[in-house]
Amino acid sequence: MLTLYSGLTCPFSHRCRIVLYEKDMDFEVIDIDDLNKPEDLAVLNPYNAVPVLVERDLILYEASIISEYIDERFPHPQLMPVDPITRARVRLLLFRFEQELFQYVKTLEDNTINIASRKRSHAREAIRQSLTMISPMFSAQQYVFGEDLSMVDIAIATLLWRLEHYQIKLNKNISTMLRYAERIFQQKAFVDSLTPAERAMRS
Repeated sequence: MLTLYSGLTCPFSHRCRIVLYEKDMDFEVIDIDDLNKPEDLAVLNPYNAVPVLVERDLILYEASIISEYIDERFPHPQLMPVDPITRARVRLLLFRFEQELFQYVKTLEDNTINIASRKRSHAREAIRQSLTMISPMFSAQQYVFGEDLSMVDIAIATLLWRLEHYQIKLNKNISTMLRYAERIFQQKAFVDSLTPAERAMRS
């Protein structure tokens, strides 16, 4: 059985939880309080961070690595495209998200050090501008890469769910992105993946 060590509000852990629920298979989630981490977490992950996936003697960390492993280990429904060209495009877009969005998410999620309010404000504005710039890609079809949910949709959905929590207000002219987000938020795997603390992030 797969065991996921998962942060109660961590967007990267949330990404892995969605993937697990999409697969509809047996797994265990161990909730980790970021402010009170168990000592054995540093043994599993040298960076002492979640998410961490354990399956027998295999230990994985980093959300993208964990998510792709689960997708390959349990290939139905498939969340990475079969076609190598489209799969490469998915990975490239995920890399772009890491550079333009999720590095700033890490700033907003960082509770271990005293981050200046100016740096947090910069992170919020960078996320808002990046989402505004990429918003057209969410209007052409049901999901970013067609009619099937992919890792790209799962990754961006965890951020869009947290916009209110991060105090990020988007322009009304990107309503197509917000409608896209609501479609994903209503899916069973997404709903089931939410922790009580995550449910409380949206009013």
